[in-house]
Amino acid sequence: MWTVPNAVSMVRLALVPVFAVLIVSGQDVWALVVLAVSGVSDWLDGFLARRWDQVTKLGQMLDPVADRLFILVTLVGLAWRELVPWWVVVAVLARDLMLTSLVPVLARRGYGPLPVSFVGKAATFALLYAFPLLLLAGSPGVVGDVAVVLGWAFTWWGIGLYWWAGLQYVARTRDLVRAEAGS
Repeated sequence: MWTVPNAVSMVRLALVPVFAVLIVSGQDVWALVVLAVSGVSDWLDGFLARRWDQVTKLGQMLDPVADRLFILVTLVGLAWRELVPWWVVVAVLARDLMLTSLVPVLARRGYGPLPVSFVGKAATFALLYAFPLLLLAGSPGVVGDVAVVLGWAFTWWGIGLYWWAGLQYVARTRDLVRAEAGS
């Protein structure tokens, strides 16, 4: 349970409130630094877990929780500062609430959380790339112009993939329930 990859994930979780304060207070440079550290640690915990054969159930749970918390805090911070409209927050939260409703269905049948899919990873990747770009969108000149276009492209792509992955999880849950009913 207490492995180096899990410790990296715990540090990433501890950075969520730090990031929240930074983004809401408009300290964008430091917020970007924390977001970058989070992104590197997200890659690092998975790499180390696989490399050192330290994959644990706790780690498999911590990683997506940290991702979701960073996504939520970032979106709320960006919406709070009126850098993105609130419908973006609602679109992401609605998908997460939909998936949360699957947890009791899976638990009643003895299943834990479903494994993260490739589409789910791609969605998280896109959204986590969109956020720093949206923060940079307010920069003057070419940097801001390019950041706003790329930021919104990653946002739309991320939301689309996020919902696609969500619907895949719903279908997987349905298939597990049907298979159990048929046996």
